[in-house]
Amino acid sequence: MNEQRYSNLKLGERGAMISILAYIILSALKLSVGYISDSEALKADGLNNTTDILASLSVLIGLRLSQKPADDDHLYGHWKSEMVASMVASFIIIVVGFQVLTSAFTSFFEGTAEAPDLIAAWTGLFSALIMYFVYRYNRNLARKIKSHSVMAAAKDNLSDSWVSIGTAVGIIGSQFGLPWLDPVTAFIVGALILKTGWDIFREASHQLTDGFDVDLIKEYNETICNIPGVKGIKDLKARSYGNNIVVDCVITVKPTLDISTAHDISTRVEDKLMEEYDIYDVHVHVEPD
Repeated sequence: MNEQRYSNLKLGERGAMISILAYIILSALKLSVGYISDSEALKADGLNNTTDILASLSVLIGLRLSQKPADDDHLYGHWKSEMVASMVASFIIIVVGFQVLTSAFTSFFEGTAEAPDLIAAWTGLFSALIMYFVYRYNRNLARKIKSHSVMAAAKDNLSDSWVSIGTAVGIIGSQFGLPWLDPVTAFIVGALILKTGWDIFREASHQLTDGFDVDLIKEYNETICNIPGVKGIKDLKARSYGNNIVVDCVITVKPTLDISTAHDISTRVEDKLMEEYDIYDVHVHVEPD
């Protein structure tokens, strides 16, 4: 099972590298066309993609660190490196969001002489299409390997696709005698960038502080209670290490059972949870009812 999990992390690296390649090409394209066509919205979108390169690099580094085996000062392994990488990525995205908002705000009040060239809109639509396909690939990959950091990258990909569509809409609108619509769109782009960064930060911080899905805990509880020999549950906890879940529970059994029988019941609980929910590790303590 460990070999499969390490193989999944390798697949996750592929998703991060595809994102990096796409962002390098699109950021260069958007910034070049943005300056040529004098589009604030497209330049903001291009700047967003340059920071996405750094964010995807942090995800890639996190995935690689997660593959390091347990050592003397990381007895549970390095699985949480994935979530640390997502946290770093969220900080980068949030900083850029504020930069884009500031630039758009300044551009709006300074005034824009004329609407940007229509080539900027086509560039935005082309970029949106590319990022949508990258999003679909990373989303499906994240679901397959159950990777939080790859899913965070996929969410960023989708956000970038919508941002590029919004950029194109703003540029096209500015062609109808509304040049101020371009910096307004850049302002909206900045707000969307901030939202993406906040969503990734919130999920990563929830994982790093041992937050866990309460609905899953309820499912675990029902599954354990239906196992023959289990009389009740005194305690049930779960936490995530990257894409791995660890469960700790205290079950009660008949006080007249011998140690061997009680141990067999705890083993059935462990095997059932690991098999049905693909849990990495389960610790079961047995007490008399």
